Amino acid sequence: MTYLVKCCLWPFLLLSSMIILAIGFARGTETLFFNLSYLWIITCLLAAEKIYCYRGDWRVPDGQTKANLAHTFLNKGLVQFFIVVFLALGWIAPREATLLSTWPMALQIAIGLTVSELGLYFAHRLAHEWQYLWRFHSVHHSVKRLWIINTGRFHFVDSIVSIAASLPFLLLSGISTDAIIWVSAITAYIGILTHCNVDLRFGPLSYIFNTPELHRWHHSIEPSIGNTNYGENLMLWDHIFKTFYLKKSEHVEVIGIEEHMPSSFIHQLKMPFQWNHYQTYGEKNTAPD
Repeated sequence: MTYLVKCCLWPFLLLSSMIILAIGFARGTETLFFNLSYLWIITCLLAAEKIYCYRGDWRVPDGQTKANLAHTFLNKGLVQFFIVVFLALGWIAPREATLLSTWPMALQIAIGLTVSELGLYFAHRLAHEWQYLWRFHSVHHSVKRLWIINTGRFHFVDSIVSIAASLPFLLLSGISTDAIIWVSAITAYIGILTHCNVDLRFGPLSYIFNTPELHRWHHSIEPSIGNTNYGENLMLWDHIFKTFYLKKSEHVEVIGIEEHMPSSFIHQLKMPFQWNHYQTYGEKNTAPD
């Protein structure tokens, strides 16, 4: 029974959250029901992290919970929330209706996920390979454990770059505004599922979707391993550009970054803009800027 739960929990949470959002669309209150669906998935994962914990050492407090929550609500979460709201209000929308916008919603969503993933893939890969962008992205990778509370631990510049790289693909793809909302919501669902500290089984799903099994390797402190699995939702472009990485018989050991990361939220916001100073003197400001 436990094995069955571990196999079914990830797709169940993704599909059940989508069902809640679908009810919201039917009632004309998709923004409200998106928040309810997100609350649902958070509640379930918090319970699952206790019942089916993947790594016990990742449950030990690291002193970063407040910083993680601050990044989530004031950076990543706030940016994503306004995107969903602006889409729902029609403030961000495709310029005109197209033939594609009349296609079945499921097909539009599949197209939207695929085209937006191209922008997300290259933005993510560039954030690893271009040192200046890595300064911002390293805030996310500096965690020493993965659990749902650090899902939204992103510097606001990092979040803006990702959205700027993917949203134009969605707006130009010709899919409807509702489909774009769906793509944005699914991205949020998969994001929190990807970072959970839950012992799950994925099988072939890891070759299609970004799962915790894959994303844990992406957080490896070893660059040769961590610079893989750039997909946000789908692994399509990782397969095409040969950056897919999965070892079924092994588990990632140390995660994090080799560089220094200050412990406080405010200093984490400042650090990318004063990278050399923080790498030299740390957080204590022992030398002038």
